[in-house]
Amino acid sequence: MQMSAFAPLQLPLLIAASLLPVAVSANEPMAMTTVVVEATPEVTTPIGIDVANLPSLRAAASDTASLLRDVPGMSVYGAGGVSSLPVLHGLGDDRLRIKVDGMDLISACGNHMNPALSYIDPSNVDSIQVFSGIAPVSVSGDSIGGAILVKSPEPAFAAAGQDTLLKGQAGAFYRSNGNAVGGNFSATIASETLSMTYSGSTVKSGNYTAGGDFKPAGPAAAGRGWLAADAVGSSGYQSTNQSLGLALRHENHLVELKLGMQDIPYQGFPNQRMDMTGNDSTQINLRYKGQYEWGALEARAYEEKTRHKMQFGDDKQFWYGTAPGMPMDTEGENTGALIKADIVLSARDLLRVGGEIQQYRLNDWWPPSGSGGMSPNTFWNIKDGERDRYAVFGEWEARWSPQWLSQFGVRSETVKMDTGSVQGYNGSYAADAQAFNGADRNRTDRNRDLTALARYTPDAARTFEFGYARKTRSPNLYERYSWSTGGMAMRMVNMAGDGNGYVGNLDLAPEVAHTLSATADWHDARRKKWGLKVTPYYTYIQDYIDARRCISASANCGAANQTAATGFVYLQFANQSARLYGLDVSAHYPLAESSAYGSFTATGMLNYVNGENRTTGDNLYNIMPLNAKLAVVQRLGNWTHTVEAQWADAKTDVSRVRNEVETAGYGLLNLRSSYAWKQARFDVGIENVFDRFYNHPLGGAYVGQGKTMSGTDVAWGTPVPGMGRSIYTGVTVKF
Repeated sequence: MQMSAFAPLQLPLLIAASLLPVAVSANEPMAMTTVVVEATPEVTTPIGIDVANLPSLRAAASDTASLLRDVPGMSVYGAGGVSSLPVLHGLGDDRLRIKVDGMDLISACGNHMNPALSYIDPSNVDSIQVFSGIAPVSVSGDSIGGAILVKSPEPAFAAAGQDTLLKGQAGAFYRSNGNAVGGNFSATIASETLSMTYSGSTVKSGNYTAGGDFKPAGPAAAGRGWLAADAVGSSGYQSTNQSLGLALRHENHLVELKLGMQDIPYQGFPNQRMDMTGNDSTQINLRYKGQYEWGALEARAYEEKTRHKMQFGDDKQFWYGTAPGMPMDTEGENTGALIKADIVLSARDLLRVGGEIQQYRLNDWWPPSGSGGMSPNTFWNIKDGERDRYAVFGEWEARWSPQWLSQFGVRSETVKMDTGSVQGYNGSYAADAQAFNGADRNRTDRNRDLTALARYTPDAARTFEFGYARKTRSPNLYERYSWSTGGMAMRMVNMAGDGNGYVGNLDLAPEVAHTLSATADWHDARRKKWGLKVTPYYTYIQDYIDARRCISASANCGAANQTAATGFVYLQFANQSARLYGLDVSAHYPLAESSAYGSFTATGMLNYVNGENRTTGDNLYNIMPLNAKLAVVQRLGNWTHTVEAQWADAKTDVSRVRNEVETAGYGLLNLRSSYAWKQARFDVGIENVFDRFYNHPLGGAYVGQGKTMSGTDVAWGTPVPGMGRSIYTGVTVKF
């Protein structure tokens, strides 16, 4: 990377470098319904999540999004083995603000195969903060559904008087379903002022199997092997992540530089018509933070480059037969900067102000293949795509009394988007390309966010929070600029995993969400023994970006497409209005304790969300039905044992415009055990103990094998099944 790439970032860094004296710490930011998974003593561990359980969750899955499965209100969209998409209160993907080590990472793929959380391995996750609903403007922006902040470990330094700190960690795991194997290693060498850390992880898995047969056994694709009736095609993956961190500490100031690299040679997607055949990413992340007499200052500059490829994997087959597949290439470049200050105005008042810049560039092209309909030209899906954000924000936090705390925030954000001229493979795409190239493609959105919330703590055993948020999200580049109504081209733009085809819409307006939320939290005085938390919420969204059946001269968008009540269809992104409401309930309670058998604690969680398109009366897509978890945790000495049952209701409220498939209700049983001592930890567990067959409500449509483009080998109406029984074990050693 050349230094000129950071030219737009020089001003925030110069401001950060120009301010220096001594320190007092600012108050922790207050946010409604904030779930924190963080190994710091001042942060409360949320109900249903125990920091001590994170190693067990890492052993069970290589998908960082899966670490969020015990967060109230959270669910996960099915995707590749390391690329699931978190969903909070029915809003997911780009509708959530997701930061990894402070970087706003963007998926450079028309199928969103490389979401933000896929760029950090679970073994390198040290803390996660989830802001549901009323996310403060200092951590949100360009999102309407909350925020997720994921952080790797802070740099370690030698203690005063210690010559050199040397420490590290190594781990390995095995999972029976898919024969997944992997490992991780990290090492730190540090003095009192200088620290260097290397972290690396790798994982490889074959296809997983469901809890029973869900299709006929047969060839995965012509001449490419055999798939059993219970095998989920295109679900294998391989991924390697590495990072090197350098940090310098002086008194109350820290400067850290992190370099990251990812290599995914392949990752199958059972709910997409293509697979990932390469994803290479490099990241440069520079951070400064310092404490001053007036408060705290943080500045960051980063650049991330992605080279992404798609093609038919071993379980899929190209439908023309004579062409050598369908290569698809993407390049994304993401450059950003942030400066934020927490200013202590008085013992009562804290002011938080800051600004952000993000510049994103995207090229998405499909090289010609064979001599048929995909030649002789390169197909440009998005050429010279630009999406730039400029934001400023301010928050005022006031502690009016020991019982009352309030926060008020405003954020102003400008989003500028544009793209170059496009072309198709040949003349059959000329009409769409000509109309797109002749249109004004430059768009500027001026977005305004506002949050107002309050916390009331009448005593040590009760806390009540309530608030309102107005949040805005501009469309992504694919939603606005995907242009072709050709059937094959439309099927290559699918961020929903529903098997349908999509085309963009130049006239899309930003989504504007109005959210009301409240939380009642009852607990013991020390928040250790028992607790009950209840959160109702309501969100109304103007200009919600949903989908309608496409209408054009293309045969794909004709009358048959308009009326089809079954099968895969062709859609266009469209602004409509939407409403969501729901309830999260979580609790934990001690059952018994004795010297002979240890302690027994019950934990529980219940989530419900209802989503409706108010323009059409249809149900919103991919809404998780009523679901619950109940677990009993025993702790005896160094041992921890967990018995967990989870249930999901039948999904019958489905999106008719997408011909979304209903799923039946199910119940699963999971077992986990761990033994931890000073320098090592051993984990073992069984997921889906009884090998129960089920279709995950958010798994999407199964297009994981055969002639996925023509659909002749894919039975519409088959959802992607959940994983059958899996026995896993993992070991971690510290040195």
